[in-house]
Amino acid sequence: MEKNWVKIYSSSNYYQAEIIKQVLLEHEIGAVLLNRQASSHQNFGNIEVYIHEENFSQAIELMVMNQITL
Repeated sequence: MEKNWVKIYSSSNYYQAEIIKQVLLEHEIGAVLLNRQASSHQNFGNIEVYIHEENFSQAIELMVMNQITL
């Protein structure tokens, strides 16, 4: 992963992380998912959402406005 990316959200549920990513993308904030779940057993590990650090404040504000728990 490139430099200047920060983790904004982490969840063990893929669909929750995907929803966060889509909300960010709808507001023109680039976001990527990083799957850190064990490949043999999906109950261990998390799906993480990363954004560029320059968008951090805007993303946090957006998540608070949409009542997304961090």
